[in-house]
Amino acid sequence: MIHEYQLRILPEQAASEQALKRYISQEKGLDIRTIYAIRVLKRSIDARQRTIFVNVKLQVFVNELPTEDRYVKTDYPNVEGKPAVIVVGAGPGGLFAALRLIELGLRPIVIERGKNVRERKEDLARISREHKVDSESNYSFGEGGAGAYSDGKLYTRSKKRGNVDKILNVFCQHGASTSILIDAHPHIGTDKLPKVIENMRNTILQCGGEVRFKTRMDALIIEKNKVIGIETNTGETFHGPVILATGHSARDVYRWLFANGVQLESKGLAVGVRLEHSSHLIDQIQYHNKNGRGKYLPAAEYSFVQQVEGRGVYSFCMCPGGFVVPAASGPHQLVVNGMSPSNRGTKWSNSGMVVEIRPEDLLNPDLQLQACEVFPDSAEAATEELIRRTACTGENEIHTLAMMQFQERLEQICWQQGNMRQTAPAQRMVDFTRKKLSYDLPDSSYSPGLVSSPLHFWLPKFISERLSKGFQLFGKSSHGFLTNDAVMIATETRTSSPVRIVRDNETLQHVTVEGLFPCGEGAGYAGGIVSAGIDGERCADAVAGYLNKN
Repeated sequence: MIHEYQLRILPEQAASEQALKRYISQEKGLDIRTIYAIRVLKRSIDARQRTIFVNVKLQVFVNELPTEDRYVKTDYPNVEGKPAVIVVGAGPGGLFAALRLIELGLRPIVIERGKNVRERKEDLARISREHKVDSESNYSFGEGGAGAYSDGKLYTRSKKRGNVDKILNVFCQHGASTSILIDAHPHIGTDKLPKVIENMRNTILQCGGEVRFKTRMDALIIEKNKVIGIETNTGETFHGPVILATGHSARDVYRWLFANGVQLESKGLAVGVRLEHSSHLIDQIQYHNKNGRGKYLPAAEYSFVQQVEGRGVYSFCMCPGGFVVPAASGPHQLVVNGMSPSNRGTKWSNSGMVVEIRPEDLLNPDLQLQACEVFPDSAEAATEELIRRTACTGENEIHTLAMMQFQERLEQICWQQGNMRQTAPAQRMVDFTRKKLSYDLPDSSYSPGLVSSPLHFWLPKFISERLSKGFQLFGKSSHGFLTNDAVMIATETRTSSPVRIVRDNETLQHVTVEGLFPCGEGAGYAGGIVSAGIDGERCADAVAGYLNKN
């Protein structure tokens, strides 16, 4: 017999299956010897009050054992010899698009400019050790995309866009813990995700698909306003409709599309810093306990949002028990991001703290950037600088790539403030709100190192003043959060794509170019691993419909 219960219990009562058995036996009058197994279906932590509770929905198996798998498996047929579809990018959007194409009987050819997920590790280590960024293999480019080494957080609000459970089940089928099906804020972990991604690639290969690494798309092949394939840096061409899932940092793709008349539009983004506290302090604040989280609770999360002078100031991509990493995707850039291992066990917790910026804000003098010397090492770089200087095409008209150019320029300035290395400019939190230089900095997880810098001075006033007011408001609502023991690390700029590749809402094809399916976060239609995966599946469905009509 199977009983299903919704419980609100203490953390120690939810800590293990044996503890749950004891609690259910006592509360429900069941003989503990007859409880063969317990399956937790959903779990969340309620830390709103001083007493912390865990909400659990579970099944209790009395005198019988569970038989079915904890996740739903997807069947992937052999697609050798089937019609080919080009998938550009092996991030979550591209990988889920490729797997869905196989389900639909189509053969994906995945083109990835970076290296496989294991080889990327060497290049990521070189950023911290030697301050060298490989422009084709970094935190943004390579198998798994930006999500592979940026935490593997799977929480999404995009439930109306598609089947979230399907995405989570596919992850489980490829080696992720089934806990992601249970937890309110599921998380795979930076240390676990690479193996899951490898397994996804192996499924694609075993079913007859292709995956090409170190192969960059340099151009779409367009004939009579129809995309029929791509050209690559290896000299090879690949033919078929194209799912373009290149991620939010492939600026060369945006420039090519813009130069070749493929319709784009500028979109808003958010820019700020990484804010790092000790995880023990965040535990104390969030769990209302001077002893922190204790034995039975995970590292605490937080979420803040506040309107300041008409723009949102909010936390982004919070990483409890994690570390801050250098996330530039090219030379002369300094970008930071955050991640956590699966156990969330470091002594630091960090989050992006960002300010909303809209395209029209670029006309605001408070958003102007300081002069920034640029080091062009090629004719292409010199051309890009010319574009930067003409971000506004008229007095009140915003250039399509203006938000991207602003993003780039801020990253260059940050790199200069970091002594033209990956040492990040940083400032203590209270010092920032008081416009005071920090003469020393706390210990940090950021391995390339920090350099004290007056962020309040060189960040645009539009950003710095809103951040300062936001921090003060957060400190009032969460006592102890505004502290000089916390450090701000600049700069967090890659929160989302600064450009949208315009597509039709129903067919998901580009609005003017047939056979092109903009996909995921880089196309401006997703905001994380799960939403990008959902969008990848939707694009695969759309391609199948397109091929059936042609």
